Amino acid sequence: MRWIRAAGRGLLVLGLVLAGCGPSARVAEDDGQGRGPLTLATAGDLTGYLGTVLDGWNRTHPRERVTLVELPDSADETHAQMVTDLRDRDRNRFDVLNIDVTWTSEFADAGWIRPLERDRFALGTFLRPVVDSATYDGRLYAVPYVTNAGLLLYRKDILDKEGVPPPRTWDELERAAKTIAPKYGLHGYAGQLFPYEGLTVNATEAIYSAGGTILGDEGDRVTVNSAAAREGLEFLARGVREGWIPKSALSYKEEESKQAFQEGRLLFLRNWAYAYAVASTPGSPVAGKIGVVRLPGRDGQGTSVLGGSDLAVSTHARHPDSAARLIAYLTSEPVQRQVLTRGALPPVRASLYEQPDLVKRFPYLPILRASVLSAAPRPKSPRYEQVSLVVQAVVHDVLTGHQSSGAAVERLTRELAAIPTR
Repeated sequence: MRWIRAAGRGLLVLGLVLAGCGPSARVAEDDGQGRGPLTLATAGDLTGYLGTVLDGWNRTHPRERVTLVELPDSADETHAQMVTDLRDRDRNRFDVLNIDVTWTSEFADAGWIRPLERDRFALGTFLRPVVDSATYDGRLYAVPYVTNAGLLLYRKDILDKEGVPPPRTWDELERAAKTIAPKYGLHGYAGQLFPYEGLTVNATEAIYSAGGTILGDEGDRVTVNSAAAREGLEFLARGVREGWIPKSALSYKEEESKQAFQEGRLLFLRNWAYAYAVASTPGSPVAGKIGVVRLPGRDGQGTSVLGGSDLAVSTHARHPDSAARLIAYLTSEPVQRQVLTRGALPPVRASLYEQPDLVKRFPYLPILRASVLSAAPRPKSPRYEQVSLVVQAVVHDVLTGHQSSGAAVERLTRELAAIPTR
């Protein structure tokens, strides 16, 4: 299994190069009911299971065969290629799109994806917060396919030796990072603090975990100018200033931070579920020595942002009924079980987090479930890419000591307000 670098978005996406990919595979007559062959576009990385899932569909739906189009594994490049295609009606290659949860508002606002009928999908069986990631302006524009939430990994062997429980608050985390980590030659805490989408995620989680927000529910208001937002940014900035967050963390993305923890250089790490699974594999220097809990917050349990991806139907899909049927299939419980067991990706079906055989195989599932249930979407905006770039730039200046947290919140307010809401 080669794990996917999530690029901060939690876009745990997948891809296989299948024979017959390409626009020519779309040539087929519609049956008069909106049904026929499909293309499914996704960012690329080999995970070894999606081919089997799609083979199952193709065997039972021979007139609605799916061809998978693999785009680059870089989320930014995938976004660019999807947008280029969706803007050009004559190009019209894709029917179903596997999109990052942060793109749903943008694609819906631009008219590139269709609103969907809620009753065609078993949304009531999903983990509750994930459905919100697929809505825009009160309508369902996509269906959640995989989800994710940030977790706190920690060195259980060390905390057990010290008689200290895993932290539930920032004060508890900071105290252990300052006093316990140095005794064992470790750095205290790290997340993903390089200026990319991961920094937006970490900063947003800090702001949410202090009780703050960044934008209004649909991105139409800037709400970041608050004491809570200042306190959230100051938590991260103080860690870097005081050294319990190492300066090396300012260059960490998901994989670099996971590697630092797996090599035994960190007491605490904020990352996605994949980091726990990889660090726990036989041969890992910290296998059998780590624990996982929800993110801590200012006064208690913190708030993660939601990661994952949604399935959407292109406005120009030639066979929209087949597209909706495929999405219902991919989000059914049997397929979602394969998403977890074959793809090692967090499913959206709530029941899978409580099945004893799965919990035994994936012991982090109960914690991940609790994290997802308490998670919140990243700021919703049809201009999310611009919002994220502003957050990255401002927060990076805070972490490098070039701007105070108070000045940063005021700057965020000005610069976010300058981004068009439509």
